[in-house]
Amino acid sequence: MNVADSEIVASVMKESGYTITDCADDADLILLNTCSIRENAEKKVLNRLKEIKSLKKRKPCIMVGIIGCMAERMKESLLDSGLAVDLVVGPDSYRTLPSLVEEAKTGSNRINVILSSEETYSDIMPVRFDNNGISAFISIMRGCNNMCSYCVVPFVRGTERSRNPKSIIREAEELFAMGYREVTLIGQNVNSYLWKENGKVISFPEILRKVAQIDPLLRVRFSTSHPKDLSDELLQTIATHENICKHIHLPLQSGSDRILNLMNRQYTRNWYMKRIEAIRKIIPGCSVSTDIIAGFCTETEEDHKATLSMMEWAEFDFAYMFRYNERPGTKAAEELADDVPDDVKTRRLNEIVTLQNSLSAKSKKADIGKIYKVLVEGRSKRSEDYLSGRNSQNKTVVFPAINFRKGDYVNVLVEKSTSATLIGRVI
Repeated sequence: MNVADSEIVASVMKESGYTITDCADDADLILLNTCSIRENAEKKVLNRLKEIKSLKKRKPCIMVGIIGCMAERMKESLLDSGLAVDLVVGPDSYRTLPSLVEEAKTGSNRINVILSSEETYSDIMPVRFDNNGISAFISIMRGCNNMCSYCVVPFVRGTERSRNPKSIIREAEELFAMGYREVTLIGQNVNSYLWKENGKVISFPEILRKVAQIDPLLRVRFSTSHPKDLSDELLQTIATHENICKHIHLPLQSGSDRILNLMNRQYTRNWYMKRIEAIRKIIPGCSVSTDIIAGFCTETEEDHKATLSMMEWAEFDFAYMFRYNERPGTKAAEELADDVPDDVKTRRLNEIVTLQNSLSAKSKKADIGKIYKVLVEGRSKRSEDYLSGRNSQNKTVVFPAINFRKGDYVNVLVEKSTSATLIGRVI
């Protein structure tokens, strides 16, 4: 979401006459787009501000703005932080950035963190920051209504609102015409997308289908899904369209019903397992990735073992794994004790990571001997003699560079693997 928001901000500023520079020393305005989901993300921003402060001493005319979730959460305190912040702009106020910059130059209004129940930026064509010109994000909805007890998103991103489907289709069509061959539909809870107009309802499976029908050469991905909204209709839609990628990111967070209840995740272990079983049945060969939190409030060894056993049962292809850290303003911070010692959190996270590494290696090894259609994204990071791309299952595949270009589709026979990569040859 932050990448997509940065592209929207770039478009807003470009329309007002600004140009983008890759060098901070050449900038007149530096905007830091921020995330508040984890404490480490905020610490990185504060450290970056310290670096920029020294730059500002050398070049006092530079203006510095904090935008996004951290701006929404911390508000005026950022202006009083002593870190030379000139602007604070929340995620629903990017349209006001040019005027706020001008006002800040005179020392007047420097903040806008008003959340909107309508803003989707649907009329703005983002400036693409990606460097491969092949894959792009399309934001189709904003905000979240789920109120998971550990999560700050509803407080910094507001309530759910979906984007006009016509604008989504138009953006995807324009991207395809520009040479892009893959789009990822994104939202805080993307599969809760719902558009109502003149008595007609368009749900997520339908908008996914409409984007896929633009052209068979346009691959479509989506993220992030909530298990409670992963319907059989959605799975059938994925299964019946070859160009909708066979990969689903389905955050688990914990394998313990007790912890899931404390997290307010709105599903049980058994419910989640049934969704995994439905994926395997309706979309054979579909990869599944997940999110897992180690050491949530009151988590016991039994709860932790329940998470490990769920991982072993589900055999996730890959996962994003984190230690729990309390976020101010959330229900967990206000009502639950963050009582799992740091060393226990670290040990449990290490066990989760070790298990997932073995599951990822097993997943990749099972792909040896299979042929996958790979979208070429560019040269391999490790060797100019190899090209790199991803298959439908979102697994990175590298193969000897022949006469192919970015955006080409090639069939690759997988001959070996690592825990992170498939290696093969074009056939």
